Amino acid sequence: MRETLQRLSERVRPLLPARLRGGAAVVPVVRMSGVIGFSTPLRPGLTLSSVARSLERAFAIRSASAVALAINSPGGSAVQSHLIYQRIRQLAEEHERPVIAFLEDVAASGGYMIACAADEIVCDSSSIVGSIGVVGGTFGFNRLIERLGIERRVYTAGERKVMLDPFQPEKPEDVERLKAIQQDIHEGFIALVKSRRGAALTGPEAALFTGEYWTGRKAQELGLVDRIGDLRGVLRERYGENVSTPLVSADRGLFGRRVPGVDAGLFAPAWSGVGFAEEIVSALEARALWARYGL
Repeated sequence: MRETLQRLSERVRPLLPARLRGGAAVVPVVRMSGVIGFSTPLRPGLTLSSVARSLERAFAIRSASAVALAINSPGGSAVQSHLIYQRIRQLAEEHERPVIAFLEDVAASGGYMIACAADEIVCDSSSIVGSIGVVGGTFGFNRLIERLGIERRVYTAGERKVMLDPFQPEKPEDVERLKAIQQDIHEGFIALVKSRRGAALTGPEAALFTGEYWTGRKAQELGLVDRIGDLRGVLRERYGENVSTPLVSADRGLFGRRVPGVDAGLFAPAWSGVGFAEEIVSALEARALWARYGL
């Protein structure tokens, strides 16, 4: 009986996916691509709800030797970046599994924050890395509405409720308040990078934390990344030529559509006037973020 089962196992093994055959190392890959937090029905961005299920499925693979993150993001929401970072660390510690981040075109600002959740960071020599800072921007329309003869009427309870209203003249005290908030977020970002990269950081703080960004080769010199390489090459070198790297994505619903998590925006009618306007604004904001890095 045992011999029969063994022969049957040998015949069936070639028909199984590589990660189920046994013998070869398994490193599931979770791809994180796009602007963080900018999410609309047709342009889903990176948010905790959109990647949580993929991360949980990847770490749940018991035979996994490690979990790989393929990151390509110019940043975006500081909150969503930190939430994703925290979830990765929670899962890594819960499953006691190493995490390797592979940076593609760009891992800047929030994209780099997510990369710091990994125990090792690998990038291409031409990847754009860094931008450890905080940025915010808006427009001023107060002169425009004056020319058009439009009167702005706002009623509030709370003198700071319309701080930085784009339809009113900018006030120095409002700008000062905003910069104080940005400074607080920036300090938290710096502390996170220091805690994760530790002694690996070799560049002066005056350069590392100004919001500047570098190519992958320079980032390695500064200690922001550990080595130059690519996902397939590094994993084969470390875990053998037969290493299995299954791409783990979110579950799909009844009609093949991804089910990323709880996100009411996914059910908004994209063809409505409001939905269309949101798509246009989201596309412009995303394009502006990528353009900051020459992409």
